[in-house]
Amino acid sequence: MIIRGGQVFQEDGTYRKQDIYIEDHKIVSSREEVTEAKVIDARGLKVIPGLIDIHSHGAVGCDFSDGSVTGLKKILRYQKACGVTSFCPTTMTLPAKKLLQVMESAFMAGAEEDQAAIAGINMEGPFLDPAKRGAHREEFIVPPDVDLFRKCQEACKGKIRLVTLAPNVKGADRFLEEVKGEVTVSLGHTDADYENAKSAFDRGASHVTHLYNAMAPFRHRTPGLVGAAFDSPHVMAELIADGIHVHPSVVRSTFAMFGRDRVILISDSTMAAGMEDGMYRLGGQDVTVRRGKAQLADGTIAGSAVNLFECMKRAVRFGIKEEDAILASTVNPAKRIGIFDKVGSITPGKKADLLLLDQELNLLQVL
Repeated sequence: MIIRGGQVFQEDGTYRKQDIYIEDHKIVSSREEVTEAKVIDARGLKVIPGLIDIHSHGAVGCDFSDGSVTGLKKILRYQKACGVTSFCPTTMTLPAKKLLQVMESAFMAGAEEDQAAIAGINMEGPFLDPAKRGAHREEFIVPPDVDLFRKCQEACKGKIRLVTLAPNVKGADRFLEEVKGEVTVSLGHTDADYENAKSAFDRGASHVTHLYNAMAPFRHRTPGLVGAAFDSPHVMAELIADGIHVHPSVVRSTFAMFGRDRVILISDSTMAAGMEDGMYRLGGQDVTVRRGKAQLADGTIAGSAVNLFECMKRAVRFGIKEEDAILASTVNPAKRIGIFDKVGSITPGKKADLLLLDQELNLLQVL
């Protein structure tokens, strides 16, 4: 296949008019390497890499935490149709037995052409701080447990790429020391102060779970986890740009503070994504969605009702440069979870996970 004449997004955030050569769903360097003569005319269109959502709980009426292989396949098909070609299904806080079953379901989902590829699993619970549990069920939160983490890793055949840790709870130091070489440790769902969070980053944590949400606020005298992340150049931070979790002004401020190379846009989507307002579930809890806002009965925000492609477009509407929003949805997450050698940019040797867009960033085709 040849994609001819499109404005192709580059790793440095620029566009360049060029042809793309594809053989066996891999990007190749020249026309001579292409055996199939199919040509797609992309003149007047933009070509960007497939998006990578590293934090999503569900979509189209299905919750990954239900542990249904059929449900997960539906989620993956929805994500692919929405331009998300690589995906990390994300767990909620669950009893250990159920958590293991959910992990196993990701291993059993397989890979199909019409589905987003499972790039890994994001293990958001259960090693959280009850004081900042958000939409997670307090009765299932447990102290950081290396053995439980490794059992989960075994159940999903090593697919866990991220694990959330509250650094201020008992056992967090030992957990971090034990697993930091095996998985990306993300700090989140915590009331940790600046000093505690900075110490964890200095000792190997390198990621933040949905910056600003479920953590102490960023204040001028008590900067908390947000300030500690900013002061740690190796740390990347997730950001939900749905306009509900984080105000557009704060979205703009975050890109200005952290720079475009350290922000990762995520959806934090739930089973309500791709659905109308109504009643749904998240990790076994009832969630009401009204005007696109998902909440528990007590008013706690419970994930989002949008996909990553929509979050990326909203970030641009909020004033984020288009190239920065795309980088935060492709290159940055690919680097964070260690798959940038395979996906995340339009580069010879990588998978031809490509999106064709018009000039207003409307999605026209997923390849």
